[in-house]
Formats: sequence, C-alpha cells, structure tokens
Amino acid sequence: MRPMLISCSASLLALALSLSACQTAPLSAPLPTSALEIHIAHINDHHSHLDAIPDFEISLDGVSTRVEAGGFPRLTTLFKTSQGLPNLLKLHAGDAITGTLYHTLYQGEADAALMNSVCFDAFELGNHEFDEGDAGLQRFLDDLRSGPCRTTVLAANVEAAIGTPLAPVAAHDYLHPYLLKSFGNVTVGIIGIEVRGKTMNSSRPLASTRFADEVASAQKYIDRLRAQGIRHIILLTHQGYAADLAMAAQLSEVDVIIGGDSHTLLGDFSAIGIDASSGPYPTVVRNRDGDPVCIGQAWEYAKAFGLLQVRFDAQGRVESCRGEVTLPIGDDFRQKDASGTFVAVDAATRARIVNALQGPGGARVVTADPPAQATLARFADRLEDLKKQQIGIASESLCLVRVPGESTNRSSGVAGCEQANTLARGSDIAQAVAIAYRQASRLADIALQNGGGIRGALPQGEVSFNTAYTVLPYSNVLFELQLSGSQIVEVLEDAVGNYLDRGGSDGSHPYAAGLRWQLDLSQPRGRRFSAIEVQRKGSETWQAIDPHGSYTLVTSDYLATGSDGYTTLGRIHQAGHSVNTYLNYTQTFVDYLLARGTVNRPAAADYSHQRVISRDGRVLP
Repeated sequence: MRPMLISCSASLLALALSLSACQTAPLSAPLPTSALEIHIAHINDHHSHLDAIPDFEISLDGVSTRVEAGGFPRLTTLFKTSQGLPNLLKLHAGDAITGTLYHTLYQGEADAALMNSVCFDAFELGNHEFDEGDAGLQRFLDDLRSGPCRTTVLAANVEAAIGTPLAPVAAHDYLHPYLLKSFGNVTVGIIGIEVRGKTMNSSRPLASTRFADEVASAQKYIDRLRAQGIRHIILLTHQGYAADLAMAAQLSEVDVIIGGDSHTLLGDFSAIGIDASSGPYPTVVRNRDGDPVCIGQAWEYAKAFGLLQVRFDAQGRVESCRGEVTLPIGDDFRQKDASGTFVAVDAATRARIVNALQGPGGARVVTADPPAQATLARFADRLEDLKKQQIGIASESLCLVRVPGESTNRSSGVAGCEQANTLARGSDIAQAVAIAYRQASRLADIALQNGGGIRGALPQGEVSFNTAYTVLPYSNVLFELQLSGSQIVEVLEDAVGNYLDRGGSDGSHPYAAGLRWQLDLSQPRGRRFSAIEVQRKGSETWQAIDPHGSYTLVTSDYLATGSDGYTTLGRIHQAGHSVNTYLNYTQTFVDYLLARGTVNRPAAADYSHQRVISRDGRVLP
C-alpha cells in the first residue's frame, strides 16, 4: 500500500486567482508524462436558490457579523477564476431545481440559464429533478441544452423506456452513464449515480423509468471503462455523504467521489463560527482494493464552492488529494451597535475583516460575475410581475385561527370569518396547508401543521403567488418521519402542552390531514385527546389509531427538529428516523393551488378537530 500525502490547505483558490490573472506556472512541479494531476470545481443541491442570502450570520473574532452570502453569480465568479487551473473539471452533483419561487414560476428555465453561465462538464441527476416527472425533467434539460454549453447529463443507473420523454428515440437522447474527458494523452472517466429509493418513493418518475442499484451500477461501469484502458475513475453521485463513504469501501478501482443529496458541509469553518461540518475536505477513505478514494461535497443553496486537486501516480492510483470549500460572501459587513442593532462597520473594521479573510477559514469576499448577475436580474424583474399572477381561486374564505375558542379573531375584516375563532373546526387555512403537505408527499399517511406557522387568512376570490407567500412567508422545507401510533399521540400532547403546561406560544397548536381527534382543553395532559383516527395513504376509511402501528408523517423542518414544543418529533429526528424532502413548504401549497384551480374549505369529516371543549369546559359549535 502506497503512502499518501493528504493536505487540506486553503491555498487552492488563491492559486486559481493567481493563475487566472497572471497565467503563472501550475501548482505542482512538472509530473512525469505517465502521471496526472486534475482539478475538480464542484457544487451540489442549489435547489433554485439563485439569489444571495442577505443576512447570513458568521462570527469574526468572536463578534457576530451579518453578510450577504452565496448566490449563483458569485459561484460563477469562482468557476471562472478556476478556469486557469490545469486539467479542470466542472461538476454539478444534482438537485438543481425545486425549492424557491424561481422554480415555481420558471420550472427550471432560470436555473438552466445560471448553470449555463458556468458551462459544467457534467451534471448528475438529483432526485428532485424528477419532481415534475420525466416530462418536467425533459423541459429542464431542454432549457439546459438551449444555452451555449453542452453539459453532459449523467445517470448510469437510470434507464428511461424508449418513446418516453427522456428517451424519445434512443436510450441516451438525454441521459448518459458516463463522460470521458481527455487531458493530454490521459482519459478520465466520470460516472453518474442517482439515489434509487428516494427518487422512486418520494419523487414522480414514470413507472417505466427504471432505477438500478447504486453500487452494482457503479462497479458495472467502472469495469467497462477499465476494460477500455481508462485508469482514472470519478463518480459523480447524488445519494448522500454517508452513502458515498459506504460505497467507496465496496468498489474496486474508484478514485474520486463528488457527491450531493445530503447537503453536507465538509472542511473546517470554526474560524467564522460555523460548526456544521460533517468531516474534512476532502474526506479520504479506502476502496475495496485498499487504495485511497477522495470524497467531496459542497453544502447547499449556492452557498459553497468546492475545489479539489487530485494527483495520480504513474500506475493511475491516487497519490494525494487536497482542496477547500469556499463560502463566497459580499463585503457589506454589519455588526451590532450599542443598542443591539446590526449596522455597517466602519472603513477600518471592514479593511481588517477583508484582510483576515484572505487566510484559512472558509469564507472569502467574492464579487458576483456581472454577466451572470445580469441574467439573474432578468428573471428577478420578471418575477415581480409573475408574483401578481393568479394561481387559483378561493371559493370561500379560509379563516386563520390558532386555538379553537380563542378570544381573539385573527381573521377580523375577512368576509366569512366573523365567528371563525369560536368554532370547533379552528383554522381552515392550516387545515388546507396540511392537506397540501400530505398530497405532496408520496409516502405520508399524516401531515402536521402548527397554527402559528400560518401568517394570514386566505380571503375569498383570486389567489396570487404573492398571496400564497404572505400566508406562508418562511423558508421551511418538509420532513418525513416514521412514528408509532403512541408517538403520534405524544406529539399531539406536546403541541397543546406547550402552551397549557409550559407557558409557551399557542402557535404550537396542531392541525393535521389524515388524522382527526376530539380535544378537551380543560383536561390534564394524557386525557386531552380522544377518539384519534387515521386515514392511511390511499385509503378513504378512517380507523382508530393503532398504538403499535407504524405511520409516516410529513411536517415542516421547524416542527420536525423539535421547535415550538414538539419535543417528541425532535427526539425521533435526532434518532435518525426522518428524511428531508427539501420541498419548500410554500411551493408545496402553491403547487396544490395550481393543481386544483379552486380551493375551498375541507369537508367537515376531514377536519382534524371533530369535537372541541374549551379550557373553561364549553363545547364549541
């Protein structure tokens, strides 16, 4: 087994800047002609997050500092800056679409335009690329093709049926198992691997589109490329960091894995107060042959840029790898003044911060690429007009209530909601949102929404994108969790106990789709909920909840991680019994409205609150 040099220095990006500006000598001493050194610039999981994040908080010398972070035009700058590095590959590891209004309104067109400001060598499909089915994916890939680039779309373990959108004439009309890239007299093979189970179960591919086992498919194509004399193998995967680590140990002849799906941050960012890293960048493990494999991933949402250097020996094995993940930020630093308000720092402090960020630490001031910024501005300007467009009609007002029987009418002034706070059914809009969640999840029996997560009623009449984003203004995503029937009861008790027993906000009050109950707020914990019934996915029958049965629940990340008093959900999440769907909760409601056209109050039997007794013992009508 050969000794290995592994370094995680922060010099690669600085070198790239130097090369771009001066065209100086390569990073390393000249290699023998039989050896190879490559550079891999990569991102993953940008999920239609094209704009910069305006109030991203980091810590500089222990001081909380807010900056503008990320944004696709800054990533474009970093890709262009790296262009001078020798033997460069530009890779995207999937989940380009789904997650913001840019996708809801443009269906991938905006993402494709920004991706074409980079011209990726290869793009691996993510599971969310199938959220609008094969036909929706075809539209996105057509947009990607319409630009100046010829990005190869990879998915070695995905086979579309001939005559369907992804293979209208031949198997590889859109999808390819691998890309061959030549550097001098050496060829590198890049093989794409899509996550199988999550795509089949949680997205919407055609039933005729087949997904093969990830490990078996990877080895199949590695062997095929090796038989052609190709000795340098990169896997571009969308299956998650843990799966990449496990896969590496099961494969022969793999050298590098660039991944996505788990939104994993790798590297040391303690210097800027970020402790979300899951491991070193690159992470180095051993394949089945005992040879090193370099693994990289670059976080999420256009916030990070990975740059990896890999050196191979004369036999084609990895000799060393090093690199860094960079968080591109603006120079608008804001820190708290004496009153606790974030304000712009003075010129001297700004200069000191900029200088400090030149060293290791993960963040770097990066100017947005002007052409990419202009492209984004075109879509952003149209976005403002599109937000006003109608997406549905409310046939009647969907009233906002937190707790049935509360004294305050949160829907005052909305016609049809004059007595909404006095009725047992509670919040019509929370009920409708829960129904939208349940329909968006292909697995969930039950959807859960807290009353305080809804910020407005839905008045009767036309509903626009703006209206939907007023009702659900946050950036939550949906999680799916596995619970027993008894745990579901505990979750309900947590929600009500948060304000009745612990003095917390009554915004925790629960609403659900596929689950209904009778509630007595005058009783102590453990006796408040009764006659709890479940309507399983695909069934029209209500049945008593089985304490020992297993159920899939979909809810926002806010509740899934234990916020608002949902401690039972938090423990289940911490135990690993949850899956992040990365479906934006507002977009889910928008999609629900677009699909239905007209939305009205649910049938009485579908409301979660079937009977309610108030705190003072009154039976609500």
